[in-house]
Amino acid sequence: MRDFSRDTSALALNTATLGHNLDGHGAGWSPEQVIDACAERGFGGIVFWRREIGTRAVQIGELVRAAGMQVVGLCRTPYLTGREAGSDAEVTASIDMAAALGAPVLTIVTGGTEPGSKGLEDSRKRLAERIAQHLDHARACNVKLAMEPLNPMFGGNRTCLFAARDALGVCEMIGDAQVGLAVDVYHVWWDTTLPETLARAPGRILGYHLCDWLENTSHMLLDRGMMGDGVADLKAIRAAVEAAGYAGPCEVEIFSAADWWQRPPDEVLDTIVDRFQSVC
Repeated sequence: MRDFSRDTSALALNTATLGHNLDGHGAGWSPEQVIDACAERGFGGIVFWRREIGTRAVQIGELVRAAGMQVVGLCRTPYLTGREAGSDAEVTASIDMAAALGAPVLTIVTGGTEPGSKGLEDSRKRLAERIAQHLDHARACNVKLAMEPLNPMFGGNRTCLFAARDALGVCEMIGDAQVGLAVDVYHVWWDTTLPETLARAPGRILGYHLCDWLENTSHMLLDRGMMGDGVADLKAIRAAVEAAGYAGPCEVEIFSAADWWQRPPDEVLDTIVDRFQSVC
């Protein structure tokens, strides 16, 4: 495993950690403020959400690189399955935005089960079909697509992928190296089959997301823990991810409406650096 105790070059901030992905939350820092604060602390990269970027993708990407960091990724495509699925034009626009930022990875949160279907097979087939429709464009834009399986409690309306093995199964259905998976601690910490699954996924892991699962989680979406505050075995999960060949950024993504989003962003960022070096 990599030694992060004195090296933060692999550390990336997902701006959701500052509340920037939801209206009415966070300190309202501009992308410029986030970039400067991360660069000052030695972060290696940043992941933005589409709502922050608007028409400024090229400019923001250039600012990140000028500060000595990289745009690690972009969150996210519209849903691809379920009642709230977005249009093909919206998916294409999200790929274009990632390309303009210079982001190598665009995250996919799949969306829920297909209307009128039972179980998961039909929804996963539809997911594979829709992703396949966009692969040529993603390849031309040099953007890889990372499916993020979600904790099973999000099943039905937000996801049809509950574990890394589910995402890997869809990757195998598609059969194209342009698509892979993102491994998020919050969503996979419970999965005792994770090491065996990831061992079958060399080259498929496109992202690794850090946070923690609080023992007494009070909100299924907005009560993630800071690394070290919960019960997830962070080092064991990273060991499984890296054993599968992943050596990319570690992206801190913490949705925490009642705790970390209430704190000064400088405190949040300082804590991230400390925990990254000590417990991750």
